[in-house]
Amino acid sequence: MTTPTPPIASVKPMEFVNHGDRRVDPYYWLRERDNPEMIAYLEAENAYTKASMAHTETLQKELFAEMKGRIKETDETVPVEKSGYFYYRRTVEGKQYPIYCRKVGALDAPEQVLLDLNVEAEGKGYMRLGNFTVSPDQRLLAYALDDNGSENFTLRVKNLETDALLPDEIAKTYYGLEWGNDNATLYYTVLDAAMRPYKLFRHRLGSDAASDELLYHEPDESYFLSLYKTKSERFVIVHLRSAVTQEVHLIDADDPAAQPRVVQPRIHRMEYGVEHHRDAAGKETLFVTTNWEAENFRVMTAPVDAPDRENWQEFIPHRPAVKVDRVEAFLDFLVVHEREAGLRQMRVQDLHSGIFHRIEQPEPAYTVGSGENPNFESRVLRYNYTSLVSPPTVFDYTMDTRRREMKKQDEVKGYNPDDYRAERVWAIAADGAQVPISLVYPKNIVLDGGNPTLLYGYGSYGASIDPSFSSSRVSLLQRGFVYAIAHVRGGGEMGRAWKEDGKFLNKKNTFTDFIAAAEHLIAAGFTQPDKLGAMGRSAGGLVMGAITNLRPDLFKAVIAGVPFVDVINTMLDPTIPLTVIEWEEWGNPAHPAFYAYMKSYSPYDNVAAKAYPAILATAGLNDPRVQYWEPAKWVALLRTRKTDDNLLLLKTNMGAGHGGASGRYDYLEETAFEYAFLLDQVM
Repeated sequence: MTTPTPPIASVKPMEFVNHGDRRVDPYYWLRERDNPEMIAYLEAENAYTKASMAHTETLQKELFAEMKGRIKETDETVPVEKSGYFYYRRTVEGKQYPIYCRKVGALDAPEQVLLDLNVEAEGKGYMRLGNFTVSPDQRLLAYALDDNGSENFTLRVKNLETDALLPDEIAKTYYGLEWGNDNATLYYTVLDAAMRPYKLFRHRLGSDAASDELLYHEPDESYFLSLYKTKSERFVIVHLRSAVTQEVHLIDADDPAAQPRVVQPRIHRMEYGVEHHRDAAGKETLFVTTNWEAENFRVMTAPVDAPDRENWQEFIPHRPAVKVDRVEAFLDFLVVHEREAGLRQMRVQDLHSGIFHRIEQPEPAYTVGSGENPNFESRVLRYNYTSLVSPPTVFDYTMDTRRREMKKQDEVKGYNPDDYRAERVWAIAADGAQVPISLVYPKNIVLDGGNPTLLYGYGSYGASIDPSFSSSRVSLLQRGFVYAIAHVRGGGEMGRAWKEDGKFLNKKNTFTDFIAAAEHLIAAGFTQPDKLGAMGRSAGGLVMGAITNLRPDLFKAVIAGVPFVDVINTMLDPTIPLTVIEWEEWGNPAHPAFYAYMKSYSPYDNVAAKAYPAILATAGLNDPRVQYWEPAKWVALLRTRKTDDNLLLLKTNMGAGHGGASGRYDYLEETAFEYAFLLDQVM
């Protein structure tokens, strides 16, 4: 068999000087999106990847067949009732995308198809639904589609009584779409040149979109604008956020001419979110979840007519060991979504008696979160539950009687949860911090260091990677794998301080925590370096780049999905989507201290002449979040500097964005490819 020859990118040095420091970037030119040479290079890398993985094609097909065989291809979600209609989604065997449906009056009524994404995707290689919202009178559907992965969505409106599309069509909208209560007004957001949602418009059905009213413009490049409607349907909420500061405006959903009204003007480093409540007598209150004088957040109340901070009253006090994420307001109950000891919790308060109770869960390590609960008057909370061994499950929980009813658990063919064990262990970081690790593995494994293992990590923005089930992952478990999640600093699993200890000038804690987790798995006998794989996506891909520079000896194979690896160049360029808002996460390299610190860990800037693990990097040509050139430049530089013969692959999806393939079968094929790479290296 002829060994494929990897492509070598042309070297075209570009010199940069910052704070007196000189850098030479040999592959800066790969940013030239319209350069035929750049496209040719990506295509050559794809061809090399395909040739290098040709010997695994049978394995890829086997993995795909296994994954596809485990899912119930023809299936539907638990219906959600709203105004006498039962809404649900269903999938059909052989079709890539869900079909959105409803029935009126009863579950045995005739089905009405509202939107079939398979029809919308005909002739296209990509299709994603960004927004889907039915008017308050249930007669109209507003939805928005993206057909190339750029996250620019085209908004359309459909008459559900006639199935006809209205003439209203608005291009280049973003996530966030809500109806006014008059059933004729739409609120939507758009992006600026840096892919930042920054403007809110109001559209009147039947009018020319070019004349839509601009309701809010956020000029500060460090803020995102998002949109949602309160469960009470009283307000459309305009939520403005930077990485450290938040501001909320209210729009009266009953008044089609209403202007946004600020709750509390932004104060640097103060965060808050708002939910509206109206009791049976008509008294209105805002519940405000805030970090004001409360690192792990507390809950305040505020009057609707005078909601600024001087009128806030404490409702749920700050608890140092419990992080309050948000509250969900029903007519008679308040559901508090919080996190303690790294696990999500839900507490219910009876708003009449004031009595709290926590919803108990059946396993010691799990993930739980609210499901679809559109009805403000409901006494039933629908929530979703999963763990590393338990498939996704939908429960209905009656909040006054505390009765729980399982509505559905995903069927996973050929899987028996009793064959596996999930647990949580703790690694000790270099500075003494205890880093939680969630694990799942076959019960029959022996802790002799011989088990193939995949360690996953993220660790940025305060995002939590909670332990959840994956039917695709069963293909690894059935081959004797240990699967582990390192809950490293920078994430939010252990509260706000955990996030702060993994950002700015503490960012290296994220990488050393991941290394500590790997060392713990080895020391505990789960695995050894030549059996250990690592995986991370996006900001988790930064972790992958950093650990391969810091401790390449610990890992046999690394999968870096759409990795953020060109930290210095990206953070120095405010024209790149998301850069400015990211300064509140990584720091602004215009300041010498941040520049020097970033340069010390930026994966691209620290590639050295040494041996590296086998690496698979992925990219999306249309990715607006991590630009395709970051993994492309990283791989190009690794090719010329690394001293080993280990496999180095770049796989670019030439027609998708940050999330990869959109179709469920296409996505399984991508997963099968990644798993085949991993198995080929560590088995």
